[in-house]
Parts: sequence; C-alpha cells; structure tokens
Amino acid sequence: MAELTYNPKELMVVNAARLLRDNDVVFVGVGIPNLACNLARRTHAPNLQMIYEAGVYGAQPSRLPLSIGDPSLVTGSASVCSMYDVFTLYLQRGNVDVGFLGGAQIDRYGNINATVIGDYQNPKVRLPGSGGSMEIAAWANRCYIITPHQIRRFPEKVDFHTSIGFLDGGDARKKTGVRGGGPEAVVTNLGVLRPNEDGELVLAALHPGVTFEEAQANTGWELKQAEDCPVTDPPNADELRILREELDPQCIYI
Repeated sequence: MAELTYNPKELMVVNAARLLRDNDVVFVGVGIPNLACNLARRTHAPNLQMIYEAGVYGAQPSRLPLSIGDPSLVTGSASVCSMYDVFTLYLQRGNVDVGFLGGAQIDRYGNINATVIGDYQNPKVRLPGSGGSMEIAAWANRCYIITPHQIRRFPEKVDFHTSIGFLDGGDARKKTGVRGGGPEAVVTNLGVLRPNEDGELVLAALHPGVTFEEAQANTGWELKQAEDCPVTDPPNADELRILREELDPQCIYI
C-alpha cells in the first residue's frame, strides 16, 4: 500500500479535530478551525455542536462557509439569535466547551497577540484585532490554538495582549476573575504544545518526522519537553478523504 501524503495544514486540521470530544459545544470561526470541527463531527464526534459569532447555534452547513455570517450556517441549525445572546447567554454563562483561536503571536504562557507587531503607537504591522477572541479566551471552558510553528509567531512575550492565556504564569490568570480554563493545547505543523502546572507551554507531542531540535529552533524561548512526548498518529485515509472531497474540495484552506 502506498504511503499517504499530506501537507502541513491537513496535519494541523486532523490533529485539532482529534482533540474535540463528542457532545462538545464549540465556538468556531471559518478556515482551519471550521474544517477541524466538521471533520470531528464526521468521524468520532457526531454530536458535536458548532456555535458561530454571528448568532447561530448547532450549525450544519451544507458547504464550506465563507464567513461567520454566511447564510449556509442557518440551514438545519438548532437556534438563530443575536450576537449579544451568543456572548452572554452561551459563552459567559459557561455553555461553550471549546473556543478555537489563532493569532500572529503566541507566547510562552499562551497569551495571544492579534493587534500589532511592535510598539502599539508606532507598529511595524497593524493586525485585524480581537474580534470575539478576547471574550472566547476568557470565558470558554477550554481553548485550542492552531497556528504554524515559526519563531516569529512564538516569541517569549507577545508585543500586545489581545487574548488572555496564563499571563505571567502561576495564578495570574485566576486572579483576574475570568472563569474559562485557558489554552489547553496549541496545535502546530510541528507538534502539540500544552501548558504545565505553571501555565508555561511545553512540547507535549511531535508530529511524524519532526525532531525536538526543529521545534526549539522555531520557538522564541527555551522550550521544555514533556517526559512522555509521543509521536502523533499521521492522518489516515478516511480523514484525508473527508477533508479533500467533502469539506474543502477547492483547497481554499488546505
């Protein structure tokens, strides 16, 4: 049997999907997180419920949505409400199990920058900003971050705190009063990072063919490796078929 081939984005989607549990309520945007949720629902989590910022709960899109307000999200959904209701009655009340996040920078303690690169008043690059990610990072029961593993994306400290991780570590997050559990995993094209008891991201798993040295070279702090650091299972034929033929046949995201 020929060895399956896959690209880094497919690898990230598959590993993110595997983190999701059946019956999870997931606050999701478009792009790679959306693919991960739909892949999970078509494989091991058939009762997963997706909630979108625009005000759709239990979305079952018949095609890949182009935005969080795409009309395809409404068909077959369990509920359509206002954006205000989504953030208050669902997210802040603790009814969202998972928030999917990304960002230009993720630091040692899982804080996210999606606002500026450089000084805020005179930035090198001005980024799109928070959207709903600040609220999701604060109030979702757990968060997953998906991003390519590059040294410019993983500085020791972010240039701007857009979304809360574990701040400076220890009990700093708890002292703010936010209820959400914070980032539980960061999925990259090289492996999976998870927070230790102090909130510091450590290398918890490597993808096939990746070395610790490669992960360290793409991380802006002295990366620790978990004692049990397994190699993730590669995408299987069914996962790749669903991604390529059902979810993203035009390869918009993968």
